[in-house]
Amino acid sequence: MTAKKVAVVTGSNKGIGFAIVKELCQKFDGDVFLTSRDDSRGQAAINQLKKEGFNPKFHQLDIDHKGSVEVLRDFLQKNYGGLDCLVNNAAIAYKNAATEPFGEQAENTIKTNYFSTLNLCNILFPILRPHARVVNVSSSAGFLRKIPSGELRKKLSAPDVTVEEISQLMKEFVESAKAGNHSEKGWPNSTYVVSKVGLSALTRVQHRMFQQDPREDIVVNHVHPGYVDTDMTSHKGVLKPEEGAQAPSWLALLPENVEKPKGDYVWHDCQIVDWLNGPIPGAH
Repeated sequence: MTAKKVAVVTGSNKGIGFAIVKELCQKFDGDVFLTSRDDSRGQAAINQLKKEGFNPKFHQLDIDHKGSVEVLRDFLQKNYGGLDCLVNNAAIAYKNAATEPFGEQAENTIKTNYFSTLNLCNILFPILRPHARVVNVSSSAGFLRKIPSGELRKKLSAPDVTVEEISQLMKEFVESAKAGNHSEKGWPNSTYVVSKVGLSALTRVQHRMFQQDPREDIVVNHVHPGYVDTDMTSHKGVLKPEEGAQAPSWLALLPENVEKPKGDYVWHDCQIVDWLNGPIPGAH
């Protein structure tokens, strides 16, 4: 077994995840794993990066399948003895023109972007080594004030809120989306917003947990990578994927015993934003 460091970027065969892998290949002192649900797409992405002179590794990973995450955990444990850097980038977003019922969109979006990410963290966090860095790729859509209801905002941001309570709120949103009364209950008309607010709220709880963790200096942050020209934004974004990768990669590479950012909401230009009240910086 090697003591070599290892980084994993979820959902990284294209878009921002792909650009983060590229950045980490240049700057991370260890092996960098590009992951994809689909082997052939993952291998194609690896080949592309090798042509550009980078040397990432590949591992299949579907965050929606617990077994897939456990296979990755066992592989990392066996070959590296742990994990040093985790970038939770895998996510889905329905297009504005999507015809699926809102309740179905809510269920699928919350499942992948919140519950599958949470499940992955539950499986991989035990193998994080001291000084590990975790980056949850949120969004400007994940800003707390995107939730209309003051009462819901208060619950999501309570200093002592638990993972179970956030998960319960996510379930309640899905139920109200299916029942068609989510707006009356104070939720927005965007399943993506709720999923990313949930992820950001979760990050703050994870930060509290890491502060109590016996392993030294494990840091988690949540980040808005910017409005990036990717398949997910239907190529309407104004930033190149490489620009969208800058803040997540910076957070993934934070030096040992850094004072901040820790548990913070970080904008694509690497400035720390107050997740509860803002102000949030200008466009992108």
